[in-house]
Formats: sequence, structure tokens, C-alpha cells
Amino acid sequence: SDALVGATVVFTGTLPTLARDEAQDLARQAGATVSSSVSQQTTYVVLGEAAGSKAEKATALGVKTLDEAEFLKLIGR
Repeated sequence: SDALVGATVVFTGTLPTLARDEAQDLARQAGATVSSSVSQQTTYVVLGEAAGSKAEKATALGVKTLDEAEFLKLIGR
């Protein structure tokens, strides 16, 4: 899948079913760049449990947030 080609994705918090490394690998396979920090260049922030400051920063910057199910749907899983 190339659903995320050109996108920058940040993962934060504990995802319900995916390990962080696994989620990042899936994002990369879909064409995304994975980042550890949220900026105006971030396309999506995938929020897990206890997301914290990255979720707040995404909201402040107007970056689209997804939960794990939405992320998986986006990449066709």
C-alpha cells in the first residue's frame, strides 16, 4: 500500500494491539516517514493510551490525529 506516501507520522502513547516498532514499520511500508516529534510538517499523529504532550501539540498545531483502528484502516489493514 502507498496510502501514506509523502506523509509524516508520529506515534504516541500505548497502542491497543500493535507494538510501537510494529506500527512504525507498517507506516514505513505504506510510504510514510516516521518522526518522534510533532511539528507543522507532521501529517498524522496516531494516539494510543496516555498520549500526553504530543497529543496536545498536535491539537495546538491543527495536525490530524488518528487512533490505532483509523490508522490501520488508512493503510488498508
